[in-house]
Amino acid sequence: MRIAELLKSSAKPFPSIEIVPPLKGVTKQGLIESVKPFVEFNLGYINVTCHRDEIDFRQEDDGSFTRHLVRRRISETAVCAAIQSEFKIDVVPHIICGGATADNINTLVQDFLFLGIENVLALRGDCVMGEKRFTPTPGGYRYASELVASIRQISSDSGKPLCIGVGAYPEKHFEAANIQADILNLKRKVDAGADFIITQMFFDNAVFYRFRDMCCKAGINVPIVPGLKPLSSVRQVELLPKSFFIDIPFGLTSEIEAHRNDAAACYLIGQQWCMEQTRDLISNGAPAVHFYTMGRPDNMIEILKSCF
Repeated sequence: MRIAELLKSSAKPFPSIEIVPPLKGVTKQGLIESVKPFVEFNLGYINVTCHRDEIDFRQEDDGSFTRHLVRRRISETAVCAAIQSEFKIDVVPHIICGGATADNINTLVQDFLFLGIENVLALRGDCVMGEKRFTPTPGGYRYASELVASIRQISSDSGKPLCIGVGAYPEKHFEAANIQADILNLKRKVDAGADFIITQMFFDNAVFYRFRDMCCKAGINVPIVPGLKPLSSVRQVELLPKSFFIDIPFGLTSEIEAHRNDAAACYLIGQQWCMEQTRDLISNGAPAVHFYTMGRPDNMIEILKSCF
């Protein structure tokens, strides 16, 4: 089902999750077993991430170094096909600008249409390690809005227009000068053909509500799905702000700091905080809640049991 239609028509809010394709060597059955615990909670859909191929430099016999692309994970296309063959649930593969030409994206869209996939998430993608600013692949796209427009055109020309989701940043994208400019960029993606929005993780619901109001005032009228992740360790308090350019409320960090030497307590604190966020979002009109599992299913299962 098209996600935008599901979000508008569902009688009650529902959960969705994001998974990362497994490393090579994991079997199809191993993938299925990792997803199975979530399926009983009537997920609206499963997002499947896409990451750029990594670069490896190898020294040759003459002492020179050659550059090689390395793919360490199973392709998202294979993961989507495996999930669809086992479960009656929609998959939403990511399509990114980084590392892909327009022809690459055309081929990928055609593969997804062949598999009967109806939804995708269009993202610019991250910079290559060591880059200070995003550099588009020659023959590719610089902005997610260009990618959205391309996917809309390709899939429409095929007679099967895809439902396209895009990402958003309640605290603003780190490259944007201010939140107002970032929302204008988001509006460009919607105007290019995006049908729904999923946000980056956040830990303060007031930030999301302010962002949602600003989107409405900017004329963004597609469904906005809040994205959450439960903290599970002291180390995540240190790493997540650096990696995702987000703030973590003092009330949460201080409580985790007070239990720094008790890993189990920190785990439960993060889980409870996410439960409270989820309940509050649902009571304040969120049509669904999207969860970033990060390969840690246990706390997510407890959150889904408690809130859905």
